[in-house]
Amino acid sequence: MNRTGANRGPDHATRRIDASIIIPFMIFTAVWGSTWIVIRDQVGTVPPQWSVAYRFMIAAIAMALVAKWKGQSLRMDRGGLFAALVLGVTQFSVNFNSVYAAERFITSGVVATVFAILLIPNSLLAWAFLDQKPSRRFLLAGLVAVCGVALLFLHELRSSPASPREIAIGLGLTLLGLMGASLANVYQAGKEARRHPLLALLAWSMAIGAMLDAALAFAIAGPPVAEARIGYWAGVIYLALFGSVLCFALYFPVVRKIGPGKAAYSSVMVPIIAMTLSTIFEGYRWSPLASGGAVLAIGGMLLALAGRRRPTLVTAPDAA
Repeated sequence: MNRTGANRGPDHATRRIDASIIIPFMIFTAVWGSTWIVIRDQVGTVPPQWSVAYRFMIAAIAMALVAKWKGQSLRMDRGGLFAALVLGVTQFSVNFNSVYAAERFITSGVVATVFAILLIPNSLLAWAFLDQKPSRRFLLAGLVAVCGVALLFLHELRSSPASPREIAIGLGLTLLGLMGASLANVYQAGKEARRHPLLALLAWSMAIGAMLDAALAFAIAGPPVAEARIGYWAGVIYLALFGSVLCFALYFPVVRKIGPGKAAYSSVMVPIIAMTLSTIFEGYRWSPLASGGAVLAIGGMLLALAGRRRPTLVTAPDAA
């Protein structure tokens, strides 16, 4: 009987741990694949900086309520507040302000596809700061993906009514947002951030991010601007509750279990969803150049994924 139990134990644990990764992975990938098109609707009458600020004002309150519901104290020591400040600046201010602003210049599908290379800076920074060395195969696959993103950019340059300068600004803003997200991914997987309850840390991070976003909005766009359209506020609420509270509460535990590089595999599927929605709702036109770029970008990420060994998903520590 003991022998049977011993034999079943590891298999049972493997299935449980795999499910704790795969199910959240599927959820946040699907939701984030849809948020890009919703963000596009946010950059109209309301300055994008205020849209970001509204989003994280709502998200911070909602995340604090979730933390209290889960029994996590919102009290933070100096180290916790510093960790929240780092995440607030990188993830909830630099990242999102850059992405919202970028979508004023290039389509949401292109922004999402550029974000497909999140796997690369995540893995390189994890190598530098967390001692998680990527394989040579992974680095080669990343180069393939970068070439694909370059082809997408070239297509956008040729087909967009925007000027080359505007497209360059859009790409530059996207890359800035990408680096903000990557720094946040790697930092919260480090020892200092892991010492603090995740949901409470996220609540403080979003609150700090919201304050920074509001200050930036005042500086750039002036006093608050609101839009009476129901669709706009429905989008803000969807992005706050689903795209922020739900997804980050699911995503960061996965990052802590399997590492920033592997967690960024979601970036492989997100652009497929986003480009499909962009085709339907934004009239994005697929040329051979764009199609080849998308295949290279996503294929490079899949090649990197194929080069990883699955058992690390099981043995990685759960610090969430």
